[in-house]
Amino acid sequence: MAEIQITTTQNVNLDFKSAELNHRIFAWFIDSMIKSAYIGILMYLLLGILNLGKYFESLDTWSIMAVVIVLGIPVIFYTLTLETLLGGQTVGKKLMKLKVLKIDGYQTSFIDFFIRWVMRIVDVNMFSGFVALISIGSSSKGQRLGGLASGTAVVSLRNKVDISHTILEENLENNYQPTYTSVVKLSDNDVRIIKENYLKAKRKNDEELLLKLKNKVVVVIGQEPVEEHSMVQFLDVIIKDYNHYTQNM
Repeated sequence: MAEIQITTTQNVNLDFKSAELNHRIFAWFIDSMIKSAYIGILMYLLLGILNLGKYFESLDTWSIMAVVIVLGIPVIFYTLTLETLLGGQTVGKKLMKLKVLKIDGYQTSFIDFFIRWVMRIVDVNMFSGFVALISIGSSSKGQRLGGLASGTAVVSLRNKVDISHTILEENLENNYQPTYTSVVKLSDNDVRIIKENYLKAKRKNDEELLLKLKNKVVVVIGQEPVEEHSMVQFLDVIIKDYNHYTQNM
């Protein structure tokens, strides 16, 4: 699986893996079974229970085509409707823990899903999925033509990044007041490394690592800890201060 790094609008890097081909095929199969079940039930109701076979035989070709299109709307717009309503997922994708995301970090929009849906005609329908398989296999991010055209990719949520793995803080209060204004000298990657090592040092009670982190941060930001802050408190506040500034820029 290809690694896909998505930078959010808060400048946070999230790492995903592109969806495995077999998972995408299973998702497509599940969705196809749902659509087939709809068609089967519809035919049973119309021809079996309502016995409308003779009525359809009396229609001309254009009328029959019109009826087929109207009755087939749920099948035709299945993927577009569900991906729009469920934020990049169909029933099959949801069960297989897959999701369509914008690779530039922005929110996927109806236009993105529409482009993907239109391109399915070439990707999937016209050549029985052969074009999609070639495109997915040759793309560095596992994208079919619809994904390339819309700037989206299907990613796996099986390795979904928890907020504790990012630089974001869950419980940052709206009225939070930063202490170390010079944290803006740090980069996102700096803070990510600081947080990962800070959490590891706290779990292992590794004071030597905490001291190294503290000294390194002091050198970079050019600001000493305030008197009442221990090493742990200092590093904790540094992470929170950085998030305060980046989220309010």
